[in-house]
Amino acid sequence: MNAPDVRTGLRRRLQRWREPGADEVCAVVQDLLGANADSAQTMRLQRFQEGVYRLRIGSETSRRSVILKRHEPSIAQRDRLAIERWLPKLGLGDRCAPLLAAAAERRGLWVWHVYEDLGSESLAVRRSRSSMQAAIDLVATLHTRAARHSILPEVRRHSRDHGIDFFFTSVHDAIGALNGAACSLPRDAEVARVRLLGKLYDLLEDAPRRAQAMADVGGPDTLLHGDLWPENIFLTSNGDGIRAQLIDWDHISVGPASYDLSTVVYRTPAEERRWVLERYRGAVEAQGWKLPAVDELNLLFHTAESARCASCVPWPVIALKEGEEWGARHLVEIGQWFEALGPPLPDGSDGIEAGERGR
Repeated sequence: MNAPDVRTGLRRRLQRWREPGADEVCAVVQDLLGANADSAQTMRLQRFQEGVYRLRIGSETSRRSVILKRHEPSIAQRDRLAIERWLPKLGLGDRCAPLLAAAAERRGLWVWHVYEDLGSESLAVRRSRSSMQAAIDLVATLHTRAARHSILPEVRRHSRDHGIDFFFTSVHDAIGALNGAACSLPRDAEVARVRLLGKLYDLLEDAPRRAQAMADVGGPDTLLHGDLWPENIFLTSNGDGIRAQLIDWDHISVGPASYDLSTVVYRTPAEERRWVLERYRGAVEAQGWKLPAVDELNLLFHTAESARCASCVPWPVIALKEGEEWGARHLVEIGQWFEALGPPLPDGSDGIEAGERGR
């Protein structure tokens, strides 16, 4: 297809998936094609999920691959600041997917970002020891460089704080949502609701101890990626070894490093978790940090993961009130998360009930 056909084909496919702002995205893509557009141009659009696509455009002489992602305006602004301002100030501007262009949907409800495509080699796909080392070293570098940095107030202004206040707010909001959904639930959802409330009230009762632990050993606030799942860590090989980069800065925030590290540890196979922790410990201690003991880390990690789980509770409850059937299924799933949630590291003795250990 020639360039106008590429634009037309992209618009049709986005409209078929009922994506808002298709015209604006297509105009940006046309600009990116520029002089590279010719009669031999071809296009392939791959849908990852609602609002996230890979667009491959190629010809005999040139090939281009970009990622299209639809954001709420506030998240788009935060993402842009992370990529174009905050990470460069830390000397890490090359450790994320470059933002190539942006297009606002005409009503201002959505903003599309166009990123350079980093490929398909995420840590979820390429989980070798050397890949893990590169990923952990990058996370440690992010945390140590950003701790007490002058950009933190600006980051906090545009994002969230993932310290102890996030724990309190998430637990309180979850309890409020569940108490407001005490009628007309399907049986399995009602069972999950009651059990969840018990877990959440236990967390609330234990909150002072957790807050004290974070104050005593949580360390300085730093810049957090906020969503360090393996799918958000990409790896490339060069002459110097493996290089890690991070994508999806939607949840960038300020808080203790344990918030990010807990995400990495909980999503690592149990037999590798101690090694991951020691790799991170070595990297940050080389920069003058000292991590707490395993028992204290277990409590910090469990606190962060509990807050993340609790923050998911209100949304299926809202869906149920609006007649959405998926709400009951998701509420049951969240209940299962909490049932399985325990401290991630073995041999801990931090006061979390023995029956909750594992995951």
